[in-house]
Amino acid sequence: MTPETLALVHGAAYAPDRPWSVEEFAVLLDQPGTVVTGDERGFALARVLFDEAELLTIATHPDHRRQGIGYQLMQAWQSISAEKGATRAFLEVAADNTPARALYARCGYEQIGQRKGYYARADAPAVDAIVMSLPLT
Repeated sequence: MTPETLALVHGAAYAPDRPWSVEEFAVLLDQPGTVVTGDERGFALARVLFDEAELLTIATHPDHRRQGIGYQLMQAWQSISAEKGATRAFLEVAADNTPARALYARCGYEQIGQRKGYYARADAPAVDAIVMSLPLT
């Protein structure tokens, strides 16, 4: 996937929040250990460092939501990460992102921490980040 495609899907999925730019995706794709899976319907972008994998972002285009794509992307990036040697996966999610939290719980993730006021909101107080983890072995 190209940085342009990633930015396009991310922008549609995360509007009106701040979507990531083409340049941000280009930098991430050039980094060692980067894992990307998906297509123009949705993608997962992660990073594997030693025995840990971190989901950096996952996005499903609004036209393709509620079709199981998010679950498929979760399984794919976790599998690729395990093949690269990761034994544990981590992610962060906004406490108010109920659909994402349900997806991660369905995938077996458990909360291991919380970052107070991590996600800024334009017209509301900042929202906590929930830190979650899953063993990959």
